[in-house]
Amino acid sequence: MPDFDFNRLEVEVDEDGFIIEPECWNEDVARAFAAAEGIEELIDEHWRVINYLRDYYQQFQVAPMISKLCKETGCSLKRIYELFPAGPAKGACKVAGLPKPRGCV
Repeated sequence: MPDFDFNRLEVEVDEDGFIIEPECWNEDVARAFAAAEGIEELIDEHWRVINYLRDYYQQFQVAPMISKLCKETGCSLKRIYELFPAGPAKGACKVAGLPKPRGCV
């Protein structure tokens, strides 16, 4: 498996850059993944989405449907894409330290 290495932070990732072991995630990992995705700073809205994704994943072992993510965080799909330009799966889930969601191309 490849490693994600950013400013001496090393995390094992799959071939698409998603974390292999979600329990190795922390806020520094989130910031590093975000920077690699071109997100300069994680603001409160980012953290609301990230924390929701992590809580949902810990409870159900799967990422939420996009409609549920938008409803529960109060962020429109357009806003999710503004916050995470790669989108809810390839961007938000990756930064939140979730494994690659099923159906994510």
